[in-house]
Parts: sequence; structure tokens; C-alpha cells
Amino acid sequence: MTGLWKTWITLWCWGVILFGAVLATAGLPALDGLVRTLYAILSAHPLPDAFLDAPGMRFSVALMGAVTLGWGFTILFLLPAIHAAGAPAWRGLTAAVVIWFVIDGALSAATGFALNIVPNTALTVAYFVPLLASGALKSAH
Repeated sequence: MTGLWKTWITLWCWGVILFGAVLATAGLPALDGLVRTLYAILSAHPLPDAFLDAPGMRFSVALMGAVTLGWGFTILFLLPAIHAAGAPAWRGLTAAVVIWFVIDGALSAATGFALNIVPNTALTVAYFVPLLASGALKSAH
């Protein structure tokens, strides 16, 4: 993967990192406005103003942000090794993205946040565009 597609996948990583940072702000009441807005948009039902103050909720969302930050930075930092390893590494990363997509979507729907499947789909499509356009999944052998 080179040129435009390499830049695209790097920007995709930064998008994941940015989303993780937004979620992480739930840990600080003074900074949680974007998280509250995000949840209000994605929810199938009105949320009370204090929904983040429910026991464990603030912790859970902030922790999810930390994990998402970690996921984005891990991929970003491993991109040179993934590029060097070629198709097998891209297949492994792709399997992880698909597993996340299926589980996250199923749980989003089951918990009343089915609209979350829309940005998840956009993120997944944004991953597959450079992957397929660059031919990164094809073996060199």
C-alpha cells in the first residue's frame, strides 16, 4: 500500500484515535459535552441529563475511549510492519475490523443504539476502500 491509500489508512487511524479521545472525555464532567451529544444522537430513546452519572457509566464510557485510543494508536504504530508483512498482516487486521464491526453492531442494536451501526459502517467502508483499491489483501506469492 503506497501513496494515497497509505495516507488514507493513516488518516483512518487518526479518526479512530479522535473518536477514542471524544469517548475518553466522559471521565471528566467538565469535558463530556461531545459524549452527551453523541449518545443523544445515537439513542433510540431520550436520555436523562444525568445518564453519564449512573454508577459505572462515566467509567465505562471513558474506559471505552481509552481502549479505542489504544486500538487506533496500535494500528497506527504497526502500519509500517503491516505494510512490510503484506497480505497476511492485512488479512489479520481485516479479520479484527470485521469481528469488531459484527459484535459492536449486534450489541448496538440489542441495547437500543442501533443508529451506531451507521458510523460503524462508515468507518468500516473507509477502511475497506484503500485496502481493496491498493490490492493489499492479495498475496505476492
